[in-house]
Amino acid sequence: MKKPYIKKIGNFSKYKVWYVNGYWIRKNLDRSFPNYGSHETYSFIAKDEFWIDKENGKRESKYIIINFLAFKKELEKGGSYDDAIRIASKVERRERHKLKWVKKLREIKIREKLLRRIHKKKIFTKYCKNLSIWVVRGDIVRSLFDVDFNQGGHDLVYKFIPKNNVWIDDDLYKKEVPYVLIHELHERALMAKGWKYDDVGIGKFERKKGDFKKYAHPASEDLEYWCRNHPKSIMRVLLKAIKDNEKFMK
Repeated sequence: MKKPYIKKIGNFSKYKVWYVNGYWIRKNLDRSFPNYGSHETYSFIAKDEFWIDKENGKRESKYIIINFLAFKKELEKGGSYDDAIRIASKVERRERHKLKWVKKLREIKIREKLLRRIHKKKIFTKYCKNLSIWVVRGDIVRSLFDVDFNQGGHDLVYKFIPKNNVWIDDDLYKKEVPYVLIHELHERALMAKGWKYDDVGIGKFERKKGDFKKYAHPASEDLEYWCRNHPKSIMRVLLKAIKDNEKFMK
């Protein structure tokens, strides 16, 4: 399998770490592949390898690798998958907080001032009345709020995102922005109707057969995947998703 591999970052402990083409993986292997992955979650990744999406890992590969090594260490000690995830996230968060620029941002107490550092560009303003869609600094979001923030999110899932906001990670491949935005908007509209996010949980990437139509997140994965295979329908689906969100706003 050659297509996903872009560049070997190096050997860490007994694991080979690679930059990979996340866009190709999401299109051909697994639509839910996030910023990184290992064999525990994706069987197509070799047991002695760890993959990082190159587009997402340019600024943050060091911390992603720290997370992975802490995760593996906990598993090797006999810890559960859930405990390994929790401990690895804690280790990564601690390392990020050592950065000088992160320390300075954590000292900002005025929310609006902090948001000005996070926000990069407001998009689709022509079609939004009450909804705000922002391209944001994903590295800041992961460093300050949640190391598992991946590709995008909205206020009904993440408490740190302001009301009626949808955020798109600036590290995302430009050609994937419409697909991820459709996912987030559709998910948000379903949750506004009362649907639950997922039976698995935020930050985990497991699926049970037959559960895709029961929860907002997997249902939105389905729509995103359909759009990836029907690119001519993107604008129509996107505008409908924006309208569906506006219906539930005051």
